[in-house]
Amino acid sequence: MSNRKILVLDTSVLLYDKEAIHSLPGNDVVIPLTVLDELDRFKEKKGLLGENARYVNRFLDVLRQEGPLEKEILLKENDQTIRVEIEVSKEISVPEGLNEGFADNRILATALYLQGLNPKKTTKLITKDINLRVKSDALGVPSEDYYKDHIETDTFYSGEIEVQFSDENVETFFTEGRLTNDDLDLNEVAPGILENQLVLGTGTSGGSLLGIHKSGTIEKLHYTDANKSSGIEPRNKEQKFALELLNDPKIQLVTLTGIAGSGKTFLTLLSAMGHLTSGDTYKRIVFTRSIEPVGRDLGYLPGDIDEKMSPWLAPIVDNFRHAFGDISYFECMMQKGQIDIAPLSYIRGRTFNDSFVIVDEAQNATIHELKTVITRIGNGSKIVLLGDTDQVDTPYIDSKSNGLSIIIEKFKDSSLTGHIRLSRGQRSDIATLASKIL
Repeated sequence: MSNRKILVLDTSVLLYDKEAIHSLPGNDVVIPLTVLDELDRFKEKKGLLGENARYVNRFLDVLRQEGPLEKEILLKENDQTIRVEIEVSKEISVPEGLNEGFADNRILATALYLQGLNPKKTTKLITKDINLRVKSDALGVPSEDYYKDHIETDTFYSGEIEVQFSDENVETFFTEGRLTNDDLDLNEVAPGILENQLVLGTGTSGGSLLGIHKSGTIEKLHYTDANKSSGIEPRNKEQKFALELLNDPKIQLVTLTGIAGSGKTFLTLLSAMGHLTSGDTYKRIVFTRSIEPVGRDLGYLPGDIDEKMSPWLAPIVDNFRHAFGDISYFECMMQKGQIDIAPLSYIRGRTFNDSFVIVDEAQNATIHELKTVITRIGNGSKIVLLGDTDQVDTPYIDSKSNGLSIIIEKFKDSSLTGHIRLSRGQRSDIATLASKIL
């Protein structure tokens, strides 16, 4: 028996991932005409949304050379068909109680209509919109999220591992500064250990060690002295390890997660400033983040690009004020071009060489947005993604489907990357308490 399904695609899916239109093999994909109308409103937009809308339009334009779009067109490479459903008001009606002027309701009506036409075949609505999935379920139409970019595991990678060592191993570590395969079988004592992972070691008699795993060797942290010289005093082992990752030039991608006030932005900023002041590695600091809250666009705000970005840069400015007493240093660096503001929506086409790139609130970006910024990184640069994966504000993504969580999971095996979760708040006792119980 065939498992072939009729999959009705919502606009949100195509705007989220342009390749969704041809990424559902073995199924019959239907695009309601309403979706094409909605895509038309996005085609002029800058950034990822506009790019995705234009891609889908171009793909369909090429596809229509194979035949009329209202008929099923077969994609032979993945046994998928695509067609556009032409809504006829006499045949497709919005269920009573729903506003027929809303595009979501017309898409839902199309799914209901197709379900009635094909009773022996499963018709499913694919949407990133939670409310639309709820309405679809209430009306008896199966629906689900678009799961191409989704972490299956419930155990998120923390960046650290606890290992039990012998007392001899602990003594060797402090004497030699490392533990190699000659000293122990790492696969036996720490199965599954990853590159650039924080090692929390405990000896048989209670001794302990703190190290980093690199290519089968557990090494002492290398950048403790550099941290002190830059004026940064880590308050816990996670912060200490975060500074190790931030200061190691061989680690080109760093991801820091944690609750509000755990020091993610502050540690990253001061590390970047230390590199810039020494002039040994990076020539400028680049700040970027998503600048499109729900229902608004950058153009709605007054002023030039810097003034438009100022509300989103407030956390960075606050950290400058905390570190240096005022923001005059920040303003001076801005004027000299040592600090660059690069809104995520305007980043395509740029290349950042010899730069320390900071992506704040990265949990609110999709994997496709983060791919865009990571692929902008040029020679001699480092990129740091900051965020709290439990505080996702963007519609259509959650703790398992946001870009930051996916980057952490997919890059955790690479020697070019490092991750640590900062679990302790340092802002204040009340802020830490609020993060835990509210």
